Amino acid sequence: MSELTGTAATVVLLRDSDAGPEVLLLERPTAGSFGGAWVFPGGRVDPADRAEGEAEESAAVRAGVRETAEETGLALRAGDLVPLSCWIPPENIPRRYQTWFFAAKAPAGDIRLNPGELLNHRWLLPAEALDRHRNGLMQLVPPTWVTLHSLTADASADAALARIAGAETETFRTRSLAGYEPVTVFAWEGDEEYDGAVGGVGGSAGGSSIAASDASLPARHRLVMDKTFWRYERTR
Repeated sequence: MSELTGTAATVVLLRDSDAGPEVLLLERPTAGSFGGAWVFPGGRVDPADRAEGEAEESAAVRAGVRETAEETGLALRAGDLVPLSCWIPPENIPRRYQTWFFAAKAPAGDIRLNPGELLNHRWLLPAEALDRHRNGLMQLVPPTWVTLHSLTADASADAALARIAGAETETFRTRSLAGYEPVTVFAWEGDEEYDGAVGGVGGSAGGSSIAASDASLPARHRLVMDKTFWRYERTR
């Protein structure tokens, strides 16, 4: 088992629009981490973000506030951040950062991108961002995609934050499933193949909906990725 490289923080900034809550996405340069992808503001936890004896999540909160200011010019306070999820990458990648995701209502102010680190920004409805990804107009990575998918039904930024605050902070410890090639399948706890008890059996990957909870269905908690056509399946 490969060790984690470190800890990082990501902040999902939300603002209201006439069509529903929008999120802020930033375009990364083609060189470097997440090259060419559109991501939420965030970055690594630095030594200055840490306090002795403190929980790792607290350091991630400080890093989220700092990185948001550095990357966007928007000022947040630690109390503005609502814990959303924690993502741990598959073991077969060389640099594995445990990344805490937080949600926050965007403060007033213009976006001022950090030159050299970011190319562009967009405020988009979550469903719009997913459509852009599916149509090849926006590159997303799995944690961003799944997070956007989880926000598509919220009616407002406040409603999204209230829902997130009332839910348990979920850890997505990612495992890659074999036997579905050329489709890529990532699984998380709750999927019947997560512990390797059941081999991959292939399957369709054309949509993007979450499967309804049904005790008669195989236990699923996975993201099926066929080129730009991705589908999040969760039956429990």
